[in-house]
Amino acid sequence: MEIRAHHPYLSRRSPVMADNVVATSQPLAAQAGLSMLARGGNAVDAAIATAITLTLVEPTGNGVGSDAFAIVWDGAQLHGLNASGRSPAGWTPDRFAGLDAMPFRGWESVTVPGAVSAWVALSDRFGALPFADLFQPAITYAREGFIVTPVIAQLWQRAAQELSHHPGFTETFLPGGQAPKAGARFINTPLADTLQQIADTKGEAFYKGALAQKICAFAAAHNAALTPADMAAHSVDWCGTIGKSFDDVTLHEIPPNGQGIAALMALGILSHTNIRDLDADDPLAVHLQIEAMKLALVDAETYVADGEHMTDVSAQALLDDSYLAARAELIDPTRAQDFQVGAPKNGGTVYLSAADASGMMVSFIQSNYAGFGSGVAVPGTGISLQNRGAGFSLDPTSPNYVGPNKRPFHTIIPGFLMGPDGPLMSFGVMGGPMQAQGHVQMVLRTQVWGQDPQMAADAPRWRVVHGLEIACETSMPETSLAALSKLGHKISLEAPDNAFGFGGAQLVCRAAGQGYIAGSDPRKDGAAAGF
Repeated sequence: MEIRAHHPYLSRRSPVMADNVVATSQPLAAQAGLSMLARGGNAVDAAIATAITLTLVEPTGNGVGSDAFAIVWDGAQLHGLNASGRSPAGWTPDRFAGLDAMPFRGWESVTVPGAVSAWVALSDRFGALPFADLFQPAITYAREGFIVTPVIAQLWQRAAQELSHHPGFTETFLPGGQAPKAGARFINTPLADTLQQIADTKGEAFYKGALAQKICAFAAAHNAALTPADMAAHSVDWCGTIGKSFDDVTLHEIPPNGQGIAALMALGILSHTNIRDLDADDPLAVHLQIEAMKLALVDAETYVADGEHMTDVSAQALLDDSYLAARAELIDPTRAQDFQVGAPKNGGTVYLSAADASGMMVSFIQSNYAGFGSGVAVPGTGISLQNRGAGFSLDPTSPNYVGPNKRPFHTIIPGFLMGPDGPLMSFGVMGGPMQAQGHVQMVLRTQVWGQDPQMAADAPRWRVVHGLEIACETSMPETSLAALSKLGHKISLEAPDNAFGFGGAQLVCRAAGQGYIAGSDPRKDGAAAGF
């Protein structure tokens, strides 16, 4: 990996190099995590404190009512955590009869929130500091207020126009009836009280106590299906990881119900191409990645669901190397194609990364899904609720068909890269459907083309939209855009997006000697920080 003082991309930050690091999309949250490391905590403590603080300072992307996933390198082995929630027991298919698609907002999109359970599970298994200590930065900012950053203020304003009519939203997030502007101080005393209850009870108040009762009473008042029994029944799964190798590195992802398998499939497909012989920004290299990603996504959309319900096509079948080699043969280097689903059985978020001097590394993601999730906020609590139920299908033939006590297809995915001698990189690219695509781009840029984490984050990105349609950032060279268009790609140009569009990358790489090299996406307000 080459560390450069200057590189050709428009946005240039220097990578952060330190023995202890946190990288995330909001500076106050990064510092909250770093403060735990300074107090003698480990990377897991830092990750949890960062995640808790993000629920306050970046409410556009996550909240206490979010879901979460994590991959932890404990110094000896990898651990995968799925803390996504399930649908209410009352969500039978009949409940949604007559609809063309699952509701995207409101109570009928709300599944059981899992983020709080992730904090508890990670702390219980790996934490060094008392659980309650991890809440102090967030509680202080909630009571005394924090200054809203520019990107988040912009997203907040968008949400205010769309969601102000949803239950509890205006009361919780629009002081004086308006979204706070960049530079304004936002105070959320109800959330401070909520976080204190979670801290004092190690999450019991949220799933079985007073907070659960408030959430479910508000649900009942709006004829929603979520009940205290649904909340109390929630549990996390230590699910391990699934992986796919590209030469001597292996990308690890959380098993389905998440879309991480699409990144593994695309990487496996690309291993059967000549992409290693091309430069990072060669249009042909971009073309091969796009085509591989399209092949992976069409399969993921068809087959991926809650792992317990993938009875027809398994994750192992989707990752079978002979199947991926056959899919790679479909790629034509001279033209773009609209691929159909394969037959493998024959063969929108906040992200953070933390690492400490002992060697522990954490890849952690939590999300409401869409901005502010369902738009529902529980009065007097500061709790906004996710809209993950929108990830279900209403197609009875789909393994992702809506049903009771079931996890929906998930977009949020933490990534982790291992080498022959141990961990290489903890990373993620938050942003809805961009995430698996971003993982592939980050792996190739850092591992095949030797770019440092910040350079990889700064580089222009592309995103598969549908069919032959792709979106490219305006910073992509005109010569590249012309070459891709000549290959048949239908290109829409977009400015670097602050929501889903091109995602927000956070990367922490092991340095060749000791310590870490970290990068934080300039498309966000965030930072990588260390000591």
